[in-house]
Amino acid sequence: MLISPWDAAKHMESAAALAKELRNWTEVIDFYRRASELYMQCDRPQPASDSLAKAARYGHCLNLMFALEDALPDDAVQLYTDACVILEDDGKEQMAFDLYRAAASIYVKLEKFTDAATFLLRLGLAADKCNARNSQCKFSSITHIFGTFCRTFYVSNPLSLSYCGWNVVSGSGLADLVILSVSPIDAFLRSDQNRCASKLLSAYTEGDVEEIKRVAQSSTISNLDNVIIKLARKLPTGDVAELKEEAAKGEEEALDENDLT
Repeated sequence: MLISPWDAAKHMESAAALAKELRNWTEVIDFYRRASELYMQCDRPQPASDSLAKAARYGHCLNLMFALEDALPDDAVQLYTDACVILEDDGKEQMAFDLYRAAASIYVKLEKFTDAATFLLRLGLAADKCNARNSQCKFSSITHIFGTFCRTFYVSNPLSLSYCGWNVVSGSGLADLVILSVSPIDAFLRSDQNRCASKLLSAYTEGDVEEIKRVAQSSTISNLDNVIIKLARKLPTGDVAELKEEAAKGEEEALDENDLT
């Protein structure tokens, strides 16, 4: 007797769950992908996306936590990416917020900060499209911390990316692309996240190491994603004095009365 694609997808997910317990990662990926394809045949993008995300997420076996992202992180990121695309194509970006963060977290653990910044940007754009002000505020704080940690925080000559109002800077070192700030958004300007981010940036500009550490320990930071909290607790990174000199240099150039160009 033939079964429906929906029932077949459920069976594939059951097989994938068993493969995950055995840590047979190749079959985990294969079964969950086939399940996702079957859900799409039923015109059900949400469970199709969920299926791909399940492949990468943690499972339990003998009271131990394990996940594909630990064994095959690049494959896990690809699964999260494909899951996001399904939701984006369906116009449900708001359902993908956790997936963006999960992918970014993997890249941070791998110290692939450029790739992590790309997913943070996608999260910010999705939050903007969905008018999710709360998520925008949280995203703004994350990107400020991310930028300072990656040591590509430049206070002068940022490269403006007018698309949806996000500003980015092209730098060197740990990341080529780091999101620095967000265009003025009323909800963000009035938020605790904005005040915290402003204090952090001011502390870097002034070369105040103790203030950087104090802000990094604040309750506002503690309410962010775990991977970002860990980065914040490691601040400051790099030569803070050099950043202060860079800021001073930028101010001098901005106030150069002899420059008539």
